[in-house]
Amino acid sequence: QVQLVESGGDLVKPGSSLRLSCIPWGLNLISVNVAWFRQAPGKDREGLFCYGVDNKVLLGNAVPGRFDVSRDTHRNAAYLQMRALEPEDTAVYYCAVRQGSCSVDPHVTWDFWGQGTQVTVSS
Repeated sequence: QVQLVESGGDLVKPGSSLRLSCIPWGLNLISVNVAWFRQAPGKDREGLFCYGVDNKVLLGNAVPGRFDVSRDTHRNAAYLQMRALEPEDTAVYYCAVRQGSCSVDPHVTWDFWGQGTQVTVSS
């Protein structure tokens, strides 16, 4: 059974950096598109990045320039690097995978979602 496990979320102060990981069980990330989303309290889930099987990256409309995404095929992991974190970045961060085309739309069909990892930015 396929599972996606996110990790790396934490309570940090403004200006800090975090790297979130998305590690699959039972799935090779090289064969799927991997996307990152976040959902802040009281807000809709929003798409940040989609890392495609073609190694192209699709950016969401509101992705901060302080964020970056990568994939390590040797470790079979995907990463979301976040720098200069702000309180507005506080959210649960999710990864998801799908075959077919890349997307940053949380409402399209995703094959699997992770359980999410909490990022809280507060002084």
